[in-house]
Amino acid sequence: MLGVGAWKQRLPREADLLPGRGQPLPLHNVHRVHGRPLRGEFPGMEVVEVGLGCFWGAERKFWNLPGVHTTAVGYAGGGTPNPTYEEVCSGQTGHTEAVRVVYDPAQLDFAALLKAFWESHDPTQGMRQGNDVGTQYRSALYCHTQAQYDAALASRDAYQESLQASGYPPITTEIAYPAPAFFYAEDYHQQYLSKNPNGYCGLGGTGVSCAI
Repeated sequence: MLGVGAWKQRLPREADLLPGRGQPLPLHNVHRVHGRPLRGEFPGMEVVEVGLGCFWGAERKFWNLPGVHTTAVGYAGGGTPNPTYEEVCSGQTGHTEAVRVVYDPAQLDFAALLKAFWESHDPTQGMRQGNDVGTQYRSALYCHTQAQYDAALASRDAYQESLQASGYPPITTEIAYPAPAFFYAEDYHQQYLSKNPNGYCGLGGTGVSCAI
């Protein structure tokens, strides 16, 4: 039973999607931590979008990984183009809060990135993460290559065995290839915990190791 606010835990029908807008939201295209661009062409790099609850804490987790070139937060997996944060929180865009991770495959193996993803949240909670409830908090992996997709599925199946042995229910993570459109979030969300070191971070794993 979903209880109060159950409608926000169901993906909206296409007819109920908000219209959004044709232009991207304004973006200061400089990463606050390392100064590299958030958006652009990144020759030699690979890209993946990950959703693991509130994107504030999730982005910090990935910008700290050795081999990550840049990160940005945004909205993905829904049907409303260029949504605002308020629209996503309404439950009427279908998007989840996501982090775009641009990484150097010569320095960071995708398996290590997947390990960080699985161990940094509880991927069994459906349309929520801890006390954060709604479709925008669902777990997601949006892959940009077939190799990423195959590795993501294999890692999910392996981690499912470990979680099940520890008493957890099935993984609910949405894994997709090709990746759906990614829309950059408002400037104030980018690198939020660098701007606000004591800001909210709802990130919390299961404590179950992901052996990849």
